[in-house]
Amino acid sequence: MFAQLKHKILRGQTWQQWLAGVIRFCVVGLGSYVVDVGLFNFLAYSGFVSLPWDASMVAKTISVSVAVVFSWVTNRLWTFNNRSDKPLGREFILFVAVNIGGLLISLGCLWVSRYAMGATSQLADNISANIVGLVLGTAFRYVCYRYVVFAPAKTSEPSHS
Repeated sequence: MFAQLKHKILRGQTWQQWLAGVIRFCVVGLGSYVVDVGLFNFLAYSGFVSLPWDASMVAKTISVSVAVVFSWVTNRLWTFNNRSDKPLGREFILFVAVNIGGLLISLGCLWVSRYAMGATSQLADNISANIVGLVLGTAFRYVCYRYVVFAPAKTSEPSHS
């Protein structure tokens, strides 16, 4: 059973190679986080931009969209380079779909904080969207990137019975 789990996690890598990939993913994630949080706070709270509807919700949508493009480029070129054999367009569409899932997780956390709990301060918005939403969304994205977006096409693998 451990051998099957190890095979599924490592996918032909050593533990050191896998850990290096996780570290690269975290570094790219940190860069994306800076883009996302910085742009979110600039758009929602700087006063330089007037956004329609609920400024926090619109700002979060825009900031995540910009961070997604940054993340795809850096993950493709560095974290998961030479892993995917999918056409770029298909890979990008999968990447965007996964990140829409991550965005919905973050927006869901922000919505619960603002509308279900009534916490509408800048601090509450940042905790709900940029800490809680980030942790949950990051776990979701890593699994999807590794096993769906940047994974090579499936080949028939022998079963490990």
